[in-house]
Amino acid sequence: MKTELEKLKKEIRQKEKILVCFSGGVDSAFLAKIAFDVLGKNAFVVTIDSETFSRNELKDAKNVASEIGIRHEIVSCSLLKNKRFVENSVNRCYLCKKEMMKTLKKIADEENIKCIADGVTFSDYNEYRPGIKASNEMRIWHPLAESGFSKNRVRELAKKMGLSVHDKPSNACLATRIPYNEKITKEKLGMIKKSEGVLKKMGFTQVRVRYHKNIARIEVEEKQIKKILNEKTRKRIVNELKKLGFTYITLDLQGYKSGSMDEVL
Repeated sequence: MKTELEKLKKEIRQKEKILVCFSGGVDSAFLAKIAFDVLGKNAFVVTIDSETFSRNELKDAKNVASEIGIRHEIVSCSLLKNKRFVENSVNRCYLCKKEMMKTLKKIADEENIKCIADGVTFSDYNEYRPGIKASNEMRIWHPLAESGFSKNRVRELAKKMGLSVHDKPSNACLATRIPYNEKITKEKLGMIKKSEGVLKKMGFTQVRVRYHKNIARIEVEEKQIKKILNEKTRKRIVNELKKLGFTYITLDLQGYKSGSMDEVL
């Protein structure tokens, strides 16, 4: 019986040429590595750079693509020009993914590539992911999910392959920090981006700063809650985030939770 990795390589080989939607996270990096190993120069990756993509994430994407050795293109796509996206309905992720996939389709057509793939694993189907529906409608291939890969299995194999991002915390676009039906603006995204940057520089690896008008709701892993409550650390965070425009700085006692904004649905 073939392993999921053997199955994945076989399926990729049959595509002959492939474009991978590349965020630089562990899933897309793992897929890119396998695609490059199998197809060589007939595989390349594209990163969509938008207002919701942090500079640190863009830097990581550049670094891991260079590490793999695969051809990498960065293409700008302004999501804030899409009025429906800016309205931030519960369908926001669907609209975002649709816009991004349209951009990738144009690149694939220019490169004469028929297959666009992303790093969706079957673990992703356990969460609220309207973006997957958009990808399916645009006929984006999910080879990891189809081959039976879970997020944990991807991390395990990525570590064995020596990928530097094997233990990189999961991330989502900055718009996910803003409550549904609260308008998305460049200013709000900037406050969130800079606030999370402050916390990451202080050593908080898995962190979210949720935007609630003039309130910053900070999520860190449960094991780091004690650290954030250290008097010196706490005062520094309060001072820095107030400088960025927040009036009240709060800590979510539940700790970090992926998709916590979806609890209202």
